[in-house]
Amino acid sequence: MSQKDKQILKQFYNCWILRDGKILKEDLWVRDGRIVNPEKIFYDEKIKPNISIDCNEALISPGYIDLQINGGFGVDFTHNVDNVQEGINKVAKKLIEFGVTSFCPTLVTSPSETYHKILPNIKKRNGGKHGASILGIHLEGPFISPSKKGAHPENCIKQFDKGFKSLIEMYGTLENVCLVTLAPELPNAPTVIKELCKRNIKVSVGHSIANLHEGEEAVNNGASFITHLFNAMLPFHHRDPGLVGLLTSDKIPSGKIIHYGIIADGIHTHPAALRIAHRTHPEGLVLVTDALSALGLEEGVHQLGQFKIEMRSGRAYIAGTDTLCGSTAEMSKCVRHFKEATGCSVVEALEAATLHPAKTLDIDKVKGTLNFEADADFVMLDQKLNLLSTWISGECVYSIPNGARNS
Repeated sequence: MSQKDKQILKQFYNCWILRDGKILKEDLWVRDGRIVNPEKIFYDEKIKPNISIDCNEALISPGYIDLQINGGFGVDFTHNVDNVQEGINKVAKKLIEFGVTSFCPTLVTSPSETYHKILPNIKKRNGGKHGASILGIHLEGPFISPSKKGAHPENCIKQFDKGFKSLIEMYGTLENVCLVTLAPELPNAPTVIKELCKRNIKVSVGHSIANLHEGEEAVNNGASFITHLFNAMLPFHHRDPGLVGLLTSDKIPSGKIIHYGIIADGIHTHPAALRIAHRTHPEGLVLVTDALSALGLEEGVHQLGQFKIEMRSGRAYIAGTDTLCGSTAEMSKCVRHFKEATGCSVVEALEAATLHPAKTLDIDKVKGTLNFEADADFVMLDQKLNLLSTWISGECVYSIPNGARNS
């Protein structure tokens, strides 16, 4: 964006906007890639917009943020060792077609050499017409429970034998990492969690057989997220609810919100389970796709990490088995399914894919919101929450046919 483009003042009118937990009939003003306060424009600068855009009664929501996505469109972030940048670019570009303006490329359990090759080549970057922003890497494993490995290769699962040093030796670098999923019951996990938090890397508990006490200890040491609730963890039990019990625990720091990812793809999580989670702890609910390379692809066999996966009837299984190994849903579909399954409000459905993931990473001053000074990353939606267009830094980066157009 040139210096001249940065100074262009855009007014989006004839629209509804999601702001401060409400849907308001207001104009949206953008300049220099950020949301601006129109009062200062009217009363201080006394200028008119350079461009006015008629939104045709569209709903403007912050852009979707996906904290857990393994790949898509034939690209697997973990397996794509030789063409890392090319694969990232392809997925980032395609994600804007589903309203995703920011995401965390997610790597599943792998050999150490895989991390050493891939991690230096996935860097945080701002989005634009080239694709969605990269917020940082989500490392899901290999420090997980073999009993809850899911689609993770058991021969690559590791322990914290040397404490935090085990983690450094495994990954090589944490420079562009923003989130790490680990099993909190592993020996030395408490010290690892504390050290990650000191480095401003968020810790998620998951792929775990932890009981509630172990989960609470992890949270008190700094963990703040639960990876795909209900999946790859002990089922809820009335005498020890396990990690699910963190949603209502009274043994965690006062005022701390535990966020949790949930896959609302109509396959991984039953509608009744979605309702239980939402009604129990709505402010912590974060929609994630957990999408894999088969997202956007046809039925058949594809590669995920060390495994071959098989697409059957829109579901992804470890090839030759009936074990689900990830989702092929895209975020806009998850938002609509979540709203339908839970009966929640439009605001709640949208904030689960925008504000809540931003809060998970402590970036809600600039992402996941339409507040003044926030990044102008947003989507235009119709009344049924179908995507009309995607905008990053106030620029239209994707529009469906007959979508919103400049007036």
